[in-house]
Amino acid sequence: MSIMKDAQETLPPAGIDDAMLAPERQLCFAIYSAAHAFTRTYKPMLERFGLTYPQYLVLLSLWQTDEMTVKAIGEELGLDSGTLSPLLKRLEAAGHISRTRDKQDERQVIIRLTPSGKALKKEAFGILMQIGAATGCSREEAENLRDLLRNLTDRLDEAQQSF
Repeated sequence: MSIMKDAQETLPPAGIDDAMLAPERQLCFAIYSAAHAFTRTYKPMLERFGLTYPQYLVLLSLWQTDEMTVKAIGEELGLDSGTLSPLLKRLEAAGHISRTRDKQDERQVIIRLTPSGKALKKEAFGILMQIGAATGCSREEAENLRDLLRNLTDRLDEAQQSF
């Protein structure tokens, strides 16, 4: 392919200009920035309990359904086993969870909350209230925003299948 043809293929369609490529105009950048802002906001709240944000997400899952497999946690949170395994080891070392092999299927590892992990649940309600206040959103606004983002995620997942 010629250099001229390559250059022509990268020209923006009519009605679109270079300013549209600025990071601050990108939906993806706004979501990326918001995700980092959430993590920064959670950090001091969770540090009091010796938790990282991904560890907190695991605990949120376990507070809903204790005794989950590593695979089930990974699927729920969108984390691969390479990310999840060291995180679970740290939660176990801190005394918040236990990890045991499934008796029916030795390949599966069952994660259970310990009394210490269960006790942290009451702290989660305080964190939830602090995050709610930090967002400045009403409960309804936060739920609507969450639903919009879930729908966006679903559409992006579907679109990814076609690439």
